[in-house]
Amino acid sequence: MASLKALKIRIGSVKSTQKITKALNMVAASKLRRAQQSATAARPYSARMTDVVASLASRITPGPQSPKLLAGTGKDETHLIIVATSDRGLAGAFNSNIVRAVRRRAEELIGEGKTVLFYIVGRKGRPVLQRLYPKQIIAQYDTSEIKNPTYADAQAVAKDIIDRYVTDGIDVVHLAYAIFRSTLVQEPTIEQIIPVVPRRSEEPAQAKAAAPAAVEYEPDEEEILADLLPRNIAVQLYRALLENQAGFYGSQMTAMDNATRNAGDMIKKLGIVYNRQRQAVITTELIEIISGAEAL
Repeated sequence: MASLKALKIRIGSVKSTQKITKALNMVAASKLRRAQQSATAARPYSARMTDVVASLASRITPGPQSPKLLAGTGKDETHLIIVATSDRGLAGAFNSNIVRAVRRRAEELIGEGKTVLFYIVGRKGRPVLQRLYPKQIIAQYDTSEIKNPTYADAQAVAKDIIDRYVTDGIDVVHLAYAIFRSTLVQEPTIEQIIPVVPRRSEEPAQAKAAAPAAVEYEPDEEEILADLLPRNIAVQLYRALLENQAGFYGSQMTAMDNATRNAGDMIKKLGIVYNRQRQAVITTELIEIISGAEAL
């Protein structure tokens, strides 16, 4: 059984840990509100951009003159997965859930005979993928100095991705991140961003009811897409960075709150053990004193 001194040191250590987890919980809570507002504000623009590009893509028959980001390479052999995670831990299963979803998707593609490559955004996604797929990580974008993601950061990643798509023989690009739902729920998702997935054709009855008006584009659709496609990729990446930031703070707040509660429970249990052992020591000393007195 541990000595009283050892128990006292352990209780002090747990109390120090509790102070740290409580402070991290408060910091995460203070940053979550702003991150959540940014992620929520970006969703309508991102969804509308995707809808516009998909709508334009559905009106065009891909050909030799079509943008490569729209028409693709004509093959489906090499897939690149952009794995967006955070740079820090102490956030429960936030990062591991994203990596787990990526692994499932990668194994599905590999099972179909595809080649899978990885582009890492954020540090926490690399260790597991480096261990499992050491030769398939082609690059990592350093976000360790970025406190709050900006559109310029997303543009830098998008430019690098597009350059690699054009030159490195990549056929399909997927984006993996976590959608922020609440402090308890962050939903890992993987979306195809290159080439553009055209909007699904509507049912005849729906198409007739919608009766879309004739639209003339100036310049034509392909020239518009040549400008919109890179911008759409940057927008989707920007949204992923914002969703991840909100999800990270929400997950960290929950994890640190649980850790603080667990530390409190441990302090109570250790306090009970300490008091019982101390009482036993006092009782033993009293018995010894009484025994000595009776002997005299």
